[in-house]
Amino acid sequence: MQPKFIVDRLVKYVLLACALASICILLLIALFTFWEGRAAFVTFGVREFVFGTVWRPGQGQYGILAMILGSILVTLLAMVLGVPFALGCAIFLAEVAPDTVHDIVRPAVELLAGIPSVVYGLVGMVWLVPLIRQIPVELNSGYGLLAAALVLAVMILPTITSVAEDAIRAVPQSYREGALALGSTDWQTIWHVVLPAARSGIIAGIILGIGRALGETMAMIMVIGNSVVMPSPLNHNPLTLFLRQARTLTGNIAVEIGYATGVHESALFATGVVLFGFIMVVNVVARALMKPRAA
Repeated sequence: MQPKFIVDRLVKYVLLACALASICILLLIALFTFWEGRAAFVTFGVREFVFGTVWRPGQGQYGILAMILGSILVTLLAMVLGVPFALGCAIFLAEVAPDTVHDIVRPAVELLAGIPSVVYGLVGMVWLVPLIRQIPVELNSGYGLLAAALVLAVMILPTITSVAEDAIRAVPQSYREGALALGSTDWQTIWHVVLPAARSGIIAGIILGIGRALGETMAMIMVIGNSVVMPSPLNHNPLTLFLRQARTLTGNIAVEIGYATGVHESALFATGVVLFGFIMVVNVVARALMKPRAA
């Protein structure tokens, strides 16, 4: 066998080993987390643990529904606020911006991804929370879901923008030329031809943004208030729900793992298992959305 074929086969096996190692690492982390959290599931039961509304470790009450709702609400609001801006930025960079502008804006967007989350949290505490506190609603402390979602919206912006821009640029130029030749305007071409063709890549970027939002910890701890309460409006206006303080699943683990022991520690690992479940559901839904649509 010639040396070049030996090298090709060797590289093939090395890459296969890397792929298998990634899968094994993921399985080991999942198994370790589940093993450490099994005591909580056995002691309280999955239903009581997941749907319980009271979290008081000192009194033996371990219900994480409030934190599940907190994570879902802050992630959804962050996506509602952040995705339109991220997609608009991606379209601008890929389809509209001149090269000189692109060379300035793209590095600036990428720089946002390199800023530590604690810096986002500090900016939120010092500038954003006092600003939200000015909203004239009783019991509004400024800390809450809205502040956390605004911080998250900025944090997910570079991830979604970068992936979406690459997906848009990957659309063959012939698609654009064909649409323009048929009399479409530039915006009609982008909206009806380019974006549908880049759908899979755009959805992948959004899913990465959701994963970033669900997994964010430090910035959330600093601006969300960390109160383990069921999310509810502060008054008769349902929108004041987002002014309510809350706690996320990741924040719960980070805040209490330093002193937790026994069943309390197991309950925190079980919280991580629930978070794993959320990530799996998000990925399954993403794969379903990314499948080619029937003609």
